[in-house]
Amino acid sequence: MTDASDTTPVPGTADSPSGATPPTPFHDLDAYVALPRLSGLTLSPDGTRLVTAVATLDAKRTRYVSALWEVDPAGERPARRLTRSAKGESSARFASTGDLLFTSARPDADAESPDDETPAALWMLPADGAEARVVAARKAGIDGVAVAEHAPVVVVPSDVLPRATDEESDERLIGLRKDAKVSAVLHSSYPVRYWDHDLGPAVTHLFAADLSAVAAPAAAGEPQTRLALRDVTPDPGTGLRHQDAVLSPDGRTLVTTWTRPAARGVERHRLVAVDVATGSRRVLVDDPGADVYGPVISPDSRRVAYVRETITTPTTAPREELWVVGLDADGPAPQRVAPDWDRWPGQVVWTRDGSGLLVAADDGGRSPVFHVDPGTGAVTRVTADDAAFTDLLVSPDGTALYALRSSYAAPPHPVRVDLAAALGSGAPVEAVALPGPTPLPALPGTLTEVTATAEDGAAVRAWLVLPEGASAAAPAPLALWIHGGPLGSWNAWSWRWNPWILAARGYAVLLPDPALSTGYGQDFVQRGWGAWGAAPFTDLMAVTDAAVARADVDETRTAAMGGSFGGYMANWVAGHTDRFRAIVTHASLWALDQFGPTTDSSYYWEREMTAEMALANSPHLSVEKIVTPMLVVHGDKDYRVPIGEGLRLWYELLSRSALAADDEGRTPHRFLYFPDENHWVLTPQHAKVWYQVVEAFLAEHVLGLAGDDLPPLPEVFG
Repeated sequence: MTDASDTTPVPGTADSPSGATPPTPFHDLDAYVALPRLSGLTLSPDGTRLVTAVATLDAKRTRYVSALWEVDPAGERPARRLTRSAKGESSARFASTGDLLFTSARPDADAESPDDETPAALWMLPADGAEARVVAARKAGIDGVAVAEHAPVVVVPSDVLPRATDEESDERLIGLRKDAKVSAVLHSSYPVRYWDHDLGPAVTHLFAADLSAVAAPAAAGEPQTRLALRDVTPDPGTGLRHQDAVLSPDGRTLVTTWTRPAARGVERHRLVAVDVATGSRRVLVDDPGADVYGPVISPDSRRVAYVRETITTPTTAPREELWVVGLDADGPAPQRVAPDWDRWPGQVVWTRDGSGLLVAADDGGRSPVFHVDPGTGAVTRVTADDAAFTDLLVSPDGTALYALRSSYAAPPHPVRVDLAAALGSGAPVEAVALPGPTPLPALPGTLTEVTATAEDGAAVRAWLVLPEGASAAAPAPLALWIHGGPLGSWNAWSWRWNPWILAARGYAVLLPDPALSTGYGQDFVQRGWGAWGAAPFTDLMAVTDAAVARADVDETRTAAMGGSFGGYMANWVAGHTDRFRAIVTHASLWALDQFGPTTDSSYYWEREMTAEMALANSPHLSVEKIVTPMLVVHGDKDYRVPIGEGLRLWYELLSRSALAADDEGRTPHRFLYFPDENHWVLTPQHAKVWYQVVEAFLAEHVLGLAGDDLPPLPEVFG
């Protein structure tokens, strides 16, 4: 260990001696997992209150609990906490009345028989500052909130068992399954699970209610009035499996993605409009050549903007496009907006006057906000920051945009964008940070960029995190991090894959966007489509060459790491080069012929590669060429990349790689297995274990440490 006053890290160690305050939270994993984490943003109808959710560790430090905090949109007052409970609060939305709605499983003081396993209910925190109270509850729980901007209407999703005919029978069936300890599901359609949870037997319904019924608090001693929830989507089947319901500002119409089963186990997604008063449903968009999602309704309640994603083939990558359709039955037909814009739309919101769309879109390692004119297709950049923006909200007068901003220099935090200045001048503006619930953490290094030229002449770029003290005299070892997706970009802060933890231990971390990454145009995605082992691999090697050519990076001490598709690529790297000293592969695809039929969305995979293409790009066929120690990481509850991939990879490394187990069963390979984790490994103490094991593995194989010089493995291993 070095003295805390020494700013030059020793690779493989943290800076702070035992008991000392670490220079940054990234030097100490306990301090890191305790950092508050912001998510979500909602704005009051009068524009005077912003509310965000802040997740912090519970008393046992074993899970995160969210509370709601208020942020001053004017940036004058400090943030203040609004809620506090052991169960936490989420899904905050301001109603048209100014009251704050949210979901929580916190105890209900008015419940007839309090239950320790109470599901999430709908709560209301009145605008006048009165105490929060439950306004709606169902035995199955409430899983979100949608509100109308100009009407006292709320819609909530909640599951209903297929044989239930009313609320009473649904409660009886839920109790029957619980008391009998039956979790069995009889399926008749595909899929049967999604990411990390099993599907069925209950299916999602949408329930509407009039908030006027709960406007007045009850008198002392009188029971509180509850909302009368009306099922506006009876008999939905699996239609609302991926619902993203939004209400029109006038509260009359609900628009959502509707999943439709098709032949051979395929799902298709279309848009439907539901009359809130009658429950009548009509199809807005049903495009046989695409899936549609992400509806956003215009301020005049007459148009719907949405994203259209084309159906892929093994030779043609998807396109994500911005479209608008009329909401009225006799309204305009679907029309593409800005067809010449070579970027994929992310979150979309309307300007207050309905004349434009504000769109966050990946762009060159950032995700700025753009203004798109639906009439002319003109696109202008609004934000100038090297950052990614989410949770976009426009002020009531249309002059300001509020959002959460993040980058690899800062975690998500609330900001204000001078929208009037940006649109008036036609030039992007820097966002201004608002006083948030928590200060931004100090970083143990610097952030820069690296560019390279690929074999086919394409430009490839990456973020490069450099530790403090890295120089030509003391070059830093390098960790190449490969992002998942593969349709994505290293452009926003990640709590799970955070490069500053390695930087605090003296490593440089390279975050490249190879072929298949978004934010560089359709042709850049197409370069890697159906050929994962080709351009994506050579792009990674080219940008790694550019990074190690720097004097402050040590090309003799390198590692490669990745998760999901990044894990696939780590496996491919392991079988196609020996340039790295260690490889970490998390939730990775190994044998593509096995992965395809066992992932949770097999039909999508069949569109992506033929059987021949899958074999040509499958890492398992090169296992005998693997000469690099590998750390395999997998969670048993991962349904996107099933545990079979990790199990087969582990066995074949030990039985067939060039570093197979010897006569005494010894091997440098390691397998970090999480029986209760999913694709990401999210619980705080498991995340800590993940980083500890990765640090020790890299220290041994990249830094060449041994014995007492190695960082200790977690004591919780026993």
